[in-house]
Amino acid sequence: MKNIISILFFVTGLSLSAQVGINTDSPKAKLDVNGDINLRNKIVVLNVTDNSLSQGNNDQLLVSQGEGYPPIWKSLRIPEYEPNKFYLIFNNSFSDRTGVRFASNEQSTITAKNTAFAKGTDIASLPGFKKIAGLSQPISVFSTDSKTYFQFETVVQANLPANGTPDISIDYACGIFVDDKLVNLRQRNLKASSASSTFITHNQIGVVSNLTKGQHNVSVACSRIASYNTASSVTLTIGINADSNINDFIAQSSLKVDVYEIPQIFNPIIN
Repeated sequence: MKNIISILFFVTGLSLSAQVGINTDSPKAKLDVNGDINLRNKIVVLNVTDNSLSQGNNDQLLVSQGEGYPPIWKSLRIPEYEPNKFYLIFNNSFSDRTGVRFASNEQSTITAKNTAFAKGTDIASLPGFKKIAGLSQPISVFSTDSKTYFQFETVVQANLPANGTPDISIDYACGIFVDDKLVNLRQRNLKASSASSTFITHNQIGVVSNLTKGQHNVSVACSRIASYNTASSVTLTIGINADSNINDFIAQSSLKVDVYEIPQIFNPIIN
């Protein structure tokens, strides 16, 4: 009888007490256990949507939703990688419909192109190059063993007249930069054709190996290099239309970035 009365008093004390401590005189929660806990049966979590109790599934973890919210069960997945093989870790694509324009007096002053257009050249050392604003974006690298691929596409146009004699054309160049350092460049010529306001599609693919771990900024910049028999009113546009025979949707630019790595950091995926 004494044991029953003692148990009743203990249970009553638990219900009346705001906080209960086990092996501590100053509990900091409704139940504060200072020591090991051995669970012999199950843990259940309240599902606030239907007030049911959930035990979770095999291999799930309890994940906090923040103060004032009950924890929820989550599945933890860690991708399996084979050693010394490259995997696609980061990929993204960007677009731009603003482009860049070059009047006849905005021609680059670069003369020795064979030395100026070298890998690693800072964009500040390339006068006349303009960045395509929407293609300047951050990318992430997580491994010291990586290969980063770039695919740039745009439309180049000039309000040239129909082709005459001698030929009328413009040289231009586009470069891909990482942290404002040149990693890839293509130079081409836009030539007047039988119709006025010639335009061409420009495709460019580049690759750079073993960028340092962390965040980098990728950008694309282009320049008007030289003009041949063009009038002062001829404007060169890259990623935007120069005349009404096409529009900015057709002329827009895109850049795709894929980073392949030999994984060194494993970021688990929780869903």
